[in-house]
Amino acid sequence: MKSKTVLILGASSDIAKSLAQKFGSKGYNLLLAARNKKEVQNYSSDLKEKYDISIDIYEFDILKTENHGDFIKNLRIIPSILICSIGLMDEQKESEKKSNFRTKVLRTNFEGPINIISDFANIFEDQRHGTIVGISSVAGERGRAKNYIYGSSKAGFTTFLSGLRNRLSKKNVHVLTVLPGPVFTKMTKNTKLPVLLTAKPEQVAKDIFLAVIKKKDVIYTLKIWRLILIIIKLIPEKLFKRINI
Repeated sequence: MKSKTVLILGASSDIAKSLAQKFGSKGYNLLLAARNKKEVQNYSSDLKEKYDISIDIYEFDILKTENHGDFIKNLRIIPSILICSIGLMDEQKESEKKSNFRTKVLRTNFEGPINIISDFANIFEDQRHGTIVGISSVAGERGRAKNYIYGSSKAGFTTFLSGLRNRLSKKNVHVLTVLPGPVFTKMTKNTKLPVLLTAKPEQVAKDIFLAVIKKKDVIYTLKIWRLILIIIKLIPEKLFKRINI
């Protein structure tokens, strides 16, 4: 197992930290990439000592797409598993009014991730093995007034992952789409969340790890969101536009 290596993009996020903990505990070596290297260093040293694994830390900005190629070239090793946990939750009203704000949301959640993932997809396709994990959101399953700009960026990302999975399934490359509901993280700390429908980062990481091992295509976390979304999608548009959910 120690020969396996996981690259986590957005490694300073709460979900990413839990993923590093989970994969590290199973003996995977880690490549951790984030804009804030210092924050990653603060927690990675403990993991390295605790699990006797190798950890490499890289500076990475998802919005600087012109640097993605050099980032890959500078990696110590091409990972067995790529996990993109990068995301930006917007303030809907700000995104509606300010073009620079909504552009940042769209680029962070869609343009940047599909650019770096596409580069790795080509590598994995050529070597005929590898796993790609993209963390999208249930917000992309149907547009709602309260978060449709964020949701639309995640809808695009989900569609990208679906198409990529269709392309690479014949090349022995596993593509996993992760659709979390709300998660208790620093990104949602100022948001009122339904306790019974909100996951902890540790639960999301556990679900992702098991889905990678079992080579699942799409997972919802928490699982209840699969049922909730089935119901939401069945609501006729004439009624849906009149309700606030």
